[in-house]
Amino acid sequence: MEKQRLITPSYCCILAANFLLYFGFWLLVPVLPFYLSEIFHASNTTIGIVLSCYTVSSLCIRPFSGYLLDTFARKPLYLFAYFVFTLIFAGYIFAGALTMFIIYRIIHGISFGMVTVGGNTVVIDIMPSSRRGEGLGYYGLANNLAMSVGPMFGLFLHSAGTSYIAIFSYGLGSCILGFIAASLVKTPYKPPVKREPISLDRFILLKGLPAGLSLLLLSIPYGMTTNYVAMYARQIGITAETGFFFTLMAVGMAISRMFSGRLVDKGKITQVINAGLYLVCLCYFALTACGWLIEWNYAFTTSLFFSVALLLGIGFGTMFPAYNTLFVNLAPNNQRATATSTYLTSWDIGLGIGMLLGGYIAEIASFRDAYLFGAILTIVSMTYFHLKAGPHFQRHRLR
Repeated sequence: MEKQRLITPSYCCILAANFLLYFGFWLLVPVLPFYLSEIFHASNTTIGIVLSCYTVSSLCIRPFSGYLLDTFARKPLYLFAYFVFTLIFAGYIFAGALTMFIIYRIIHGISFGMVTVGGNTVVIDIMPSSRRGEGLGYYGLANNLAMSVGPMFGLFLHSAGTSYIAIFSYGLGSCILGFIAASLVKTPYKPPVKREPISLDRFILLKGLPAGLSLLLLSIPYGMTTNYVAMYARQIGITAETGFFFTLMAVGMAISRMFSGRLVDKGKITQVINAGLYLVCLCYFALTACGWLIEWNYAFTTSLFFSVALLLGIGFGTMFPAYNTLFVNLAPNNQRATATSTYLTSWDIGLGIGMLLGGYIAEIASFRDAYLFGAILTIVSMTYFHLKAGPHFQRHRLR
């Protein structure tokens, strides 16, 4: 039987839109802690609170965005959220006070919550269901490619003495191009749906909560990594360019996308997630160990630090399309956006907690202790998925 066509002009456009959106996002992620510290003289705890505002506002809108996207035409909502997300980069340029920056950051998080749910739902709508795992894998790869160049580019600009206004302008330009690509996506006609009575399961996929808890625990150390790994490296004495950490992490994700999506399409969803969990768990303990090993051998520790980045990318890249497909396979077709929203909400809650805890633990102890706590959480996540979330999915899956 001939495979249904996956690569279409609309699919390519939404891949480009996703890449450019995340490039603007990742460009700022490792730079903002330095920005808040250097411009506003914020402490580590304050930095964690400010950065988490973005994630908290994003997760607050996700359940409502899932409901709206399941009820109304998806593309206009997606484009509106994309436009607002783009516009806020211009707001950062003119934010002269910490309070104003926080307000812009909250609005940015709200638009990000809507645009990511919209993008994930639209891409599912325009791809054949028989190649969903593979298609979501490539869609996520666009994010990974942005992650490979965005943080490195941002840190390179910062190290070169580029002004923060110029860095924000690069993010703005990237998202303007992404918005143009998003507007070229052609989506299938979505007939009006009957408005069902408002209930909790219209905003949250209740059957996805066990998997959501496992994902939440996993995203806490991930949130610590994306926001504080450069500061962690500086604290323990690694002087190599830490932007390469993100590049290697993204390379690992790209490698995993080559096979994980196809395994998911063959029905090996829980097996793929379990394999990724084992690898990520080992990686976080190795990342924590770097804080002690640096005193023993600098060269070995630096090599281990960057090897962890590559393996972390493989682990997370293996799990992302599997988790996404897991949530979608638990939901009927008219709740695709709700399923995607629940998946992303679980992830965002963990990211927000990770940002807060990472900054707080670093303030009272060190970043090494923060990563040790994150490593312990990966064990809890792995155990919970194996004993509860995985079997629950097998019992309640619809496809």
